[in-house]
Amino acid sequence: MMYKNLQILFVEDDELVRRATLQSLQLAGLDAFGLASAEAARERITPDFAGIVVSDIRLIGMSGLELLAHLRQHAPEVPVILVTGHGDISMAVQAIRDGAYDFIEKPFAPDRLIESAKRALETRKLMLENQALRRELAEQGGRASRIIGRSPAMETLRTLIANVAMTDAPVLINGDTGTGKELVARSLHELSPRRDAPFVALNCGALPEAIFESEMFGHEVGAFTGAAKRRVGKLEHASGGTLFLDEIESMPLALQVKLLRVLQEGVLERLGSNQSIRVDCRVVAAAKGDMEALVRAGTFRRDLYYRLNVVTLALPPLRERREDILPLFEHFMLDAAVRYGRPAPVVSDRMRQELMQADWPGNVRELRNAADRLVLGVASAPEGDSLAPLPLREQVDRFERAVLQEALEHSKGNVAATAEALHVPKATLYEKLKRYGLHTRGQGDGGEGGR
Repeated sequence: MMYKNLQILFVEDDELVRRATLQSLQLAGLDAFGLASAEAARERITPDFAGIVVSDIRLIGMSGLELLAHLRQHAPEVPVILVTGHGDISMAVQAIRDGAYDFIEKPFAPDRLIESAKRALETRKLMLENQALRRELAEQGGRASRIIGRSPAMETLRTLIANVAMTDAPVLINGDTGTGKELVARSLHELSPRRDAPFVALNCGALPEAIFESEMFGHEVGAFTGAAKRRVGKLEHASGGTLFLDEIESMPLALQVKLLRVLQEGVLERLGSNQSIRVDCRVVAAAKGDMEALVRAGTFRRDLYYRLNVVTLALPPLRERREDILPLFEHFMLDAAVRYGRPAPVVSDRMRQELMQADWPGNVRELRNAADRLVLGVASAPEGDSLAPLPLREQVDRFERAVLQEALEHSKGNVAATAEALHVPKATLYEKLKRYGLHTRGQGDGGEGGR
């Protein structure tokens, strides 16, 4: 359910109206409960209330407007929808100006209230996520290094990271540009015993070959023209911590030999020096493309490749794990709202569809940029040819996969419970799970041993 763990508090002193309205909300799949007075609601609502308030304006005792004024002062981020009689329209319009989320005129169709409540719940959901992210960023010193995604590929990746992070095993991360290779490298470092030592990143493809050796190994005064002072190289600086070598496939062959020696012997020599310096750093490398093809072509040393490739972590492009697009976009949007001090916009159903349909050739990096633009108000949707409508079959498959994924998560991986909730035979469900590459996470299937 999109609004899981969010509630609607409905305030109405007419018991029959209250019961009928609550029934309509609950039949729509919303978690709603009722109170007969604004005074009772006032005692229940705190600034961190996980939900919204729907209140009639005219109540016995404290009015809905007085409740609104109280909440604007004591719980200003809780959306309030006011229900008004025909003669109270001007009053309700003023209430909107005073901070009410919406007003609904009596008599109203249940769908009108349900639609407004869902929008308000979405707003509240984003506010609460924004607050949680602010706390997380503060605790992490501004770094949100979570590996986000519920696709099988991301679940496998998180498991592998957890398995190898506490070791010193060299790791090679392979993936297209923008898939998050440095994020994975930082996660390996932050989960390792080396977390308090430096994490040093070097992009092998961004440095001219003429200065690469100095950047990597350091140099002494006078080692070459312009070397006016000693420089500590990246390998030495990373000693005790982690050295991340991005675009390792771009490293010049001559320097591949020197790097291999450091990895084998644990010592290096600065340019212009004969003194051996012992270094102890974990090397995490990242590459895009087929490294084995580069080895066969002779542009990358086979012995260095095998030295770096003890553990391989593969990062698939975003187009191959579309179920991760919306969770990632919402996270990036909330992160941008914190960084820019802007409110997080509500993502419409149309925008969600466009996000899911886009190809995202720039992968996660492009998705983050799109979220930033949306928060800044300079764009409202992905752009370009990637928004061409998908074939109907593909749209149906994506929708079905998302429904199955959500149902599995709700049942904690229990296949029997999922089949019952979706009203499909277990055999049919197993077939669909296999087709979409979904897993039951070892929770069993309700008595048949888990296939």
